[in-house]
Amino acid sequence: MTSDTVTGHQPRERARYGAASQQETRGPLPQPFPRQIGPRAMEYLQEVVDSGLTSDLVTRFEQAFAEAHGVAHCIATPGCTPALAVLAAAFDFEPGDEIVVSSVSDYGTVQGLISAGYIPVFADTAPDTVIVSAETVEACISERTRAILVVHLTGLICDMDGITEVAARHGLVVYEDACQAVFGRYKGRWAGTLAAAGAFSFDSEKTMGSDVGGCILTDDDGLAERARFVGQSRGGQMVEHFGRVHTVNGFAHRMTQSTAAISLAQLEVIRPQVEHRDRMIRLLSALLDEIPGVSALPIPPETEVYSCWMAGFTIDPEQFRCGTEEFGARVAEAGIPGAGQARYYLLPAALPYLAEAAEKGSYPYSRPPASRTYRYDGATCPKAQAVLERFVRWSSFCEKYEPRHCEQAAEIVRRVADECRR
Repeated sequence: MTSDTVTGHQPRERARYGAASQQETRGPLPQPFPRQIGPRAMEYLQEVVDSGLTSDLVTRFEQAFAEAHGVAHCIATPGCTPALAVLAAAFDFEPGDEIVVSSVSDYGTVQGLISAGYIPVFADTAPDTVIVSAETVEACISERTRAILVVHLTGLICDMDGITEVAARHGLVVYEDACQAVFGRYKGRWAGTLAAAGAFSFDSEKTMGSDVGGCILTDDDGLAERARFVGQSRGGQMVEHFGRVHTVNGFAHRMTQSTAAISLAQLEVIRPQVEHRDRMIRLLSALLDEIPGVSALPIPPETEVYSCWMAGFTIDPEQFRCGTEEFGARVAEAGIPGAGQARYYLLPAALPYLAEAAEKGSYPYSRPPASRTYRYDGATCPKAQAVLERFVRWSSFCEKYEPRHCEQAAEIVRRVADECRR
């Protein structure tokens, strides 16, 4: 008897991640898997084994990653979703408090907020792009707002100077989801170091892919200590003559030694890979922009290094006989693996259980702790919804691309565009 039979649930297709999510992709262009692994990975893994698990690769990775970014603290976690959950808990806001969040992102951005009892308020994107602006963020701020969580989607870095200026006027914390932007550079500073804290992903499909993994960066000593206490020590502290007591509800979100070993090896080769990605995505974007009816995602001038994890473009629907979904399917069939529409990135439309809770007034949407009513659907972020209705992405863009591959990819898109043109 299966668990579905016991619970009465219908069988469902579960979401897949990492290599499993791309095992069926085929085509002439480079694909991320198998990943290129730093040459010292086996040396570090062997050290873990030979030491009988007494080596501390986690601390070595944390120190190396923090030093590479010029910050004081790195807290290594099992993934990006745990990293953001640890930060949500470490800020220690009250249930019903609001966090302004980028509306175009992955579920991992908000899972920790929801679990902590905070209420996400989704900021619309700037027109024709997938990232928020200072104006769209400020429009969402209320007296219950406590923080702003920005997402550098695809590696495009948000206008952090403008957003932090808005936050300063309202007395708010700003932090970054830099999971798709490792070693991206904004006005001479690294993504993830532009606010109070930043969260990163080293999951296998990400730019600095390990087996899994993630981390938090911060210069705030108090925040770092609380993140380790709540996020890794399960909120437990030692009391003399008694032992361990748990003073808060905490997690055991600790990176494994083997993940740290691979991540340390990847850190040693990532910088030139990111610089290469930057060159390739700028070339590819220029080629895509030459195709009538097709526009690459605009790269803000402040994004000095575009650590592109996911390439993409929008189409002008008035110029083509087919819709975006069919256009993307044709692009995939023509040779760009993983190409397709990505409506699910519109978070206010991708969280039906949250919309139901808000509609029913379930905790924390009951009053109190909430102070008003909330609604979650695509119409609440019309610019984000509009751009995703026209957006085609492929998640197989990687450091293996060379100029000839950019030209080949652009030619595939051009051919599909010509075939579908009105």
